[in-house]
Amino acid sequence: MTPPAATRIGPRGDATSQGRVTAVRGPVLDIAFEGQKPDLREAVLIHADDGQIVTEVQAHLDDRTVRVIAMRPTQGIWRGAAAERTGKPIMAPVGDGILGRLVNMMGQPADNGAAFPAGTPLRPIHRDAPPMSRQSAATEIFATGIKVIDLLAPLAQGGKAAMFGGAGVGKTVLVMELIHAMVAGYNGISVFAGVGERCREGHEMLNEMKASGVLDQTVLVYGQMNEPPGARWRVPLTAMTIAEYFRDEEARNVLLLMDNVYRFVQAGAEVSGLLGRKPSRVGYQPTLETEVADLQERIASVGKASVTAIEAVYVPADDFTDPAVGAISSHVDSMVVLSRQLAAEGIYPAIDPISTTSVLLDPLVVGQEHADIAGRVREAIEHYIELKDVIALLGVEELGTGERLSVGRARRLQRFLTQPFFVASAFSGMEGRSVPIKDTIAGCRAILEGECDDWEESALYMVGTLDEARQKQAAMHHAPQKAEKVGA
Repeated sequence: MTPPAATRIGPRGDATSQGRVTAVRGPVLDIAFEGQKPDLREAVLIHADDGQIVTEVQAHLDDRTVRVIAMRPTQGIWRGAAAERTGKPIMAPVGDGILGRLVNMMGQPADNGAAFPAGTPLRPIHRDAPPMSRQSAATEIFATGIKVIDLLAPLAQGGKAAMFGGAGVGKTVLVMELIHAMVAGYNGISVFAGVGERCREGHEMLNEMKASGVLDQTVLVYGQMNEPPGARWRVPLTAMTIAEYFRDEEARNVLLLMDNVYRFVQAGAEVSGLLGRKPSRVGYQPTLETEVADLQERIASVGKASVTAIEAVYVPADDFTDPAVGAISSHVDSMVVLSRQLAAEGIYPAIDPISTTSVLLDPLVVGQEHADIAGRVREAIEHYIELKDVIALLGVEELGTGERLSVGRARRLQRFLTQPFFVASAFSGMEGRSVPIKDTIAGCRAILEGECDDWEESALYMVGTLDEARQKQAAMHHAPQKAEKVGA
C-alpha cells in the first residue's frame, strides 16, 4: 500500500540515487548503489509488487553496498528489485492535524480514518537531545491521586517515571490508571507509544480514550507484535518526535506514555542479531546503553514546556539485575517497582514500598513533613518484612509488645496504601478512588501514631481516605450488634 501524501518519503529522482537489492534476509536487505551510497539512518525506498517499502540504512558494507532494515514485511521483494535514496531520514507527521488519531510507526493512519491533509508538517524521527544549557530542572510535583506513588515515589512534571515488574503484576493497568488520573486534570497533550503491543490492548486503549473524552488531545502511536523488529524499534522515536514538536514549536506540555520500553530493547536486540553483530551480556545488543540513552535523553523540559514520561518496563523472569532493566532505570527520576509477592497477597496496586524510590522525595521538593512520613512508612514496613520469618515460624505471640504493635501498624499501612482503580472497576466491582496527597500523609501519620491500633485491618483495605476507613470500621463494629437484635 502506498503511503498517503502527507507521510510519503519521496525519492530524490536522479540517476545516482538508484540502487538494486542484492540480498534479502527477512527484514534485513543489502542494496548496491551506482552512485554515492546513502548515509547511515537515511531512508531508502524499495519498489515491491504491492507498493513502496521504507527501509533505514544501518551499515555500510563496502564502497557501493549498504545494509538496511525494513519497516514492514518484505514479502514481494526479490534480488534485483529497484531501490532509491531519499536523501533524508524517515519523516513523521506532527502537529494539530494528527491529534485524536492512531498512527503506525511511519505516521500513517491506522484507525481507518482519512489520510492527513497535504500540508501536515513532517519531522525526522532522529534528533539530538536538547543541550544541557536549554534544559530546565524538573521540580514541580505531578499529583496522580494514587496514594503509594504520591507518597513514596512522587512524579515530576518534565521528569521520567518507570513502572518495573514481571509478567502479570499490573504494569499496564497502573499506566492506564495514571492516564485516567492525569488526563482528567491535565490540559496538555498526551502521546501514547504502544511498543510491541497486542492488537487487543490497542483497541482497549482507543476505546478507553474515547470513553473518557480525551482522545481529541491524544495521539496513539502503535507498533504491533506481528510487525518487523525495525518498526517496533522505531515506534518510541516517532512518538518522541510528535511530543517534541508540541513542546518546542507550540510550547505545550506533553505527557508521553510508553508501554512497553523493554520491547523497544528487545526489538533492538533482534535488529542487532539480524545485522550480524556479536551479542553482548545476556545476549543483548552491544549498543544497548546507547540506544536507551538516545531515546531517554530526548525526554526533557525546555523553557516553559516539558515532556513528562511514564514508562512501563517488563522485567524478564523478575530479575532486576537484567542489563536492560539496569540501562533503563539509570535514566529515570522515579522508579516504581511492582512485586509478584504483594500481588499474590492481594495488595493492589502491588507496589513494593521498599524498592520504590524517587529523587524527588527530598524535603526541599516535597516538604519536610512528606519526607518524614514517607521515611517512617518505609521503615515500619521494612521492619515488618524482617520479622516475617520469625512470625511464620513462631507466631506473632512470641514477639515483644512493642514489636507486635509495630507489626500491626505496618500491616495497616500496607492495607491503607491499597486503593481501587477506576480502570479496574468493571473487574473489582468497586468504584475507583483518587486521593489528594495531604489526605494520604494525614492517614499514614494517624496509623503510625497509633490512632488505628484497635481497628480491623480489613477496614483500611481498598479505601481512599482515612475518613472512609473510619466509616467502614464503624459499620463493621455495629454490624454484630444489629444481628443480635434481629435474632432477639
